[in-house]
Amino acid sequence: MFESLSDRLEGALKTLTGENKLTELNIAQSVKEIRRALVAADVNYKIAKEFTDKVKDRALGTDNVLKSVKPGQLMVKIVQDELSNLMGGEAADFNIKGKPAVILVAGLQGSGKTTFSGKLAKFLKSKKKKSPLLVACDVYRPAAIDQLTVVSDQVGAGIYKEPENKNPVEIALKGIKHATDHGFDVVIVDTAGRLSVDEEMMQEISELKESLQPNETLFVVDSMTGQDAVNTAKAFNDRLDFDGVVLTKLDGDTRGGAALSIKYTVDKPIKFVSQGEKMDTLDIFYPDRMAQRILGMGDIVSFVEKAQEQFDEEEAKRLEKKIKKNKFDFNDFLSQINQIKKMGDLKSLMNMIPGMSKLTKGLEIDDNAFKKVEAIIQSMTPAERDNPELINTSRKKRIAKGCGQNVHEINAFMKQFDQMRKMMHKMSKAQGMGAMGGGMPGGKPKKKFRRRR
Repeated sequence: MFESLSDRLEGALKTLTGENKLTELNIAQSVKEIRRALVAADVNYKIAKEFTDKVKDRALGTDNVLKSVKPGQLMVKIVQDELSNLMGGEAADFNIKGKPAVILVAGLQGSGKTTFSGKLAKFLKSKKKKSPLLVACDVYRPAAIDQLTVVSDQVGAGIYKEPENKNPVEIALKGIKHATDHGFDVVIVDTAGRLSVDEEMMQEISELKESLQPNETLFVVDSMTGQDAVNTAKAFNDRLDFDGVVLTKLDGDTRGGAALSIKYTVDKPIKFVSQGEKMDTLDIFYPDRMAQRILGMGDIVSFVEKAQEQFDEEEAKRLEKKIKKNKFDFNDFLSQINQIKKMGDLKSLMNMIPGMSKLTKGLEIDDNAFKKVEAIIQSMTPAERDNPELINTSRKKRIAKGCGQNVHEINAFMKQFDQMRKMMHKMSKAQGMGAMGGGMPGGKPKKKFRRRR
């Protein structure tokens, strides 16, 4: 995500390396490269120029008296602030008040509306403790209703559908009544898309909005389409006056133009971002955090929040006792792996850690990374998982056959596990679990991070 833009911005800001202070000359050189980076990322030239003009004005007006702050660091801070402002400045509110609250989902075909509808249902159910109902109003696309049915099963949400009815307004209104009668407190209406903007589509979505009076109308955008997505959003907003934008497919080869331009163009906030096909990969959009990630600074706040979502206090206490006694076993290790996997796809998680984006660049990191380790542990007997010390040479040979690996790989894994266990035991004795638990998904965080609004 944004790898090319991040690299180009890093190169632009490197022009200040070795400079003693910001001057009109070195600022102009840096700003010129930043503008080129934005245009290459498919940001409209007018927006890129206005952005860099603001950066330049702020940099020229900066007091160079602060000796402890290097010019490059100062410029990074200015660019970070302006990127955040360009994308909205702060996280936008999401209105789910009502009995039931109604959310209308719009967008072109292929933008990811149906998948997003399922992800939103999962988000509302798990994080907002809501009871969502998905309503199938795409009456044109083959198998659209079947897809939404599969999605509803995946996330454990209700679904309302009328396969024989071709009137989306009628279906939606009946869906809302069904929600009221059956105790659902949020209705998510998945609508039809087209391959391009047309009058028939606009008329239908306008009628739906007028009839339903939704709490939120969200426009779903495929972020991989760059400036085209921004132009489509403007056409929809001129007719629909939606409340916010959802950027999907951020895990793809996206240049960043849509994320950077859309708020400026339509003056509507980005409310959610989504990546991957898994139903738990929907996040609230924080402009300041995204700005940090674009500049290669990671997003440690979001990382900790994801870890805290998987935090189990009772499990942490149990684990603390075992580590202090040096009794951490393979069952505990497997449990930790499962909690990490629940946090999201591995490459996205690693990119949230400052500096990791450079280390993982070009590497294929996916959810299969743990499969070899899981296979090894699952090939052990219950007694071996509980007591790693039982595993001798003959047991290693049996485990190797069971998981399809060789004894050398089993030995390497056992050695790494033993080193990790000793290090954890040593840290728990020296500092206590309070100092180290926050680094483990099952550990107890030292303190909670407050979300910046």
